Amino acid sequence: MSRTKGDEEEYWNSSKFKAFTFDDEDDELSQLKESKRAVNSLRNFVDDDDDDDDDLERVSWSGEPVGSKTRLGSFQSLSDALSDTPAKSYAPELGRPKGEYRDYSNDWSLSDTVRRLRKGKVCSLERFRSLQDKLQLLEEAVSMHDGNVITAVLIFLKRTLSKEILFRELEVRQVALRHLIHFLKEIGDQKLLLDLFRFLDRTEELALSHYREHLNIQDPEKRKDFLKTCIGLPFSAEDCAHVQDHYTLLERQIIIEAIDQNLESAGQTEIFRKHPRKASILNMPLVTTLFYSCFYHYTEAEGTFSSPVNLKKTFKIPDKQYVLTALAARAKLRAWHDVDALFTTKNWLGYTKKRAPIGFHRVVEILHKNSAPVQILQEYVNLVEDVDMKLNLATKFKCHDVVIDAYRDLKDRQQLVAYRSKVDKGSAEEEKIDAILSSSQIRWKN
Repeated sequence: MSRTKGDEEEYWNSSKFKAFTFDDEDDELSQLKESKRAVNSLRNFVDDDDDDDDDLERVSWSGEPVGSKTRLGSFQSLSDALSDTPAKSYAPELGRPKGEYRDYSNDWSLSDTVRRLRKGKVCSLERFRSLQDKLQLLEEAVSMHDGNVITAVLIFLKRTLSKEILFRELEVRQVALRHLIHFLKEIGDQKLLLDLFRFLDRTEELALSHYREHLNIQDPEKRKDFLKTCIGLPFSAEDCAHVQDHYTLLERQIIIEAIDQNLESAGQTEIFRKHPRKASILNMPLVTTLFYSCFYHYTEAEGTFSSPVNLKKTFKIPDKQYVLTALAARAKLRAWHDVDALFTTKNWLGYTKKRAPIGFHRVVEILHKNSAPVQILQEYVNLVEDVDMKLNLATKFKCHDVVIDAYRDLKDRQQLVAYRSKVDKGSAEEEKIDAILSSSQIRWKN
């Protein structure tokens, strides 16, 4: 059944949806103003209207006449137009030509309307009542390639159209659709965003958008319960594994936190007495949880939730990440025996050797950062295979024996003589250099 033009206007402008103007007080507009992405980088502009407007009495957004202010002071940006402060409507002064008040006219063309929006000027969109007019306004905004203008028009459409019609029309207008999705994320309108993804049958985005809601849940138990409801959502295989791990990790953290709080309060556990906890483990990333476990629970059996080895196996932490984190934790505690055991391996014949999946040069850097003794540093510098890197590290961290032995092995007399001036007079290192230089068994290169 077809509608007359009058019926159509009544339908689209029915009382179910409130007409939009920039003068309205609206939370969504306030949120748009505050959004860094939606209204940032707004340009200042130079008013290019005809000189007829120069003498027009201007009104500020607070409702007060600004009178003889400079032109720059009277300019409006889009963020001003979206101000929380409501603007008042003023009737034109009697006796003035109507043309002087065209800044407040409703007779602008579509392009004029969008141009004014782009400049951030006062602009009411309520005269666009029919669906056709609203869509033409949107298309004109999109053609301007100005995200702020597109967003402003979308706010108007969002308020004056039913969501079913809005979604249907935006489905074939991808640029505007992307702006609406971004805007809804910025203002946190999760309900409408979920409805939109359902309409578009974008199941993975629907699931991810729902999952993001955990960020708004502060209570650990409630957050854990919410994450459990996310496990069965239609994520990709990779995201599904991430959500499962997130739930499992928080479940572990809740258990560890409760136990460690009691241990610390009791004051009977040495590690907590010497090194009181600086923060709760709840909601920390996996690598932070692993560091915490290596710091406070390093020697625990694999069967306990707080065991580092248990965490490594449960979350399939790579060897490099595990060793790097464990080294940082044990070195911070100056537990050098644990550091040594971390890199010591045995072969099937029972022989031991040092192996570092992260590279011994990184081991040296971490040990030095944690003030390891020179004797320990020298041991690991010597394990660096690259000669140049070994010399650089040894020189940097004053591992004199390593430098001296390296120049001796290279038969570089000139470098050894030069290095003699860098060690203390009368020190064991100086005596060692002198003994090497006087040796008749070495055939020097120079």
